[in-house]
Amino acid sequence: MYMKVIYYVIGKPIGEEDYLKIMVEFRWHGRGGQGAWTASELLARTALDEGKYIQSFPEFGPERMGAPVTAFTRISTEPIRLHCAVYDPDVVVVLDNTLLKSVPVTAGLNRDDSVLIINSNEEPAVVKQNLGVTKGKVWTVPATEIALRILGAPITNTALLGCVAKATNIVTLEGIQKTLKGRFRPDLAEKNFAVIKEAYLEAKSE
Repeated sequence: MYMKVIYYVIGKPIGEEDYLKIMVEFRWHGRGGQGAWTASELLARTALDEGKYIQSFPEFGPERMGAPVTAFTRISTEPIRLHCAVYDPDVVVVLDNTLLKSVPVTAGLNRDDSVLIINSNEEPAVVKQNLGVTKGKVWTVPATEIALRILGAPITNTALLGCVAKATNIVTLEGIQKTLKGRFRPDLAEKNFAVIKEAYLEAKSE
């Protein structure tokens, strides 16, 4: 039994005859303390509330502040039977652009509909060329600037979540707002949603 709905995968609507076959895999790159796993969880919880199956988990490693960390999200229209890291992601999200020099963030992005989202002030075309990306779309958003302006701190994870919503259409802004209200106290939920909306508006693609 399932609802008759239209699902969105990487920004493209699909009909109900195909939706049982669909799963979207995300890989998040950040540094310890930046909230990569929190962003993964917020995305997953929103997708769950919107009727999808989800997974969200980190890759365990050094947990010291500032060390590179990785988190994963799977969102599907059918039960998820995979229990491993995401090696060929549909979407990669980079919370800290200093990782571009030391972490192979583009690994596994090998399809024409792949999406790479980066916290950066640069134009997507410049980032795409510098990274040698030949397939898929690159999105950039000045997440640090937005977070400093609204939160007063360089906490970029919710800004990147806003860009994910715009780039993929896999969850709605209304759904994210509901998730934030269930996770944070009212004032923090309101500020973080303001960050998400601003990032949604400022995100660019190439």
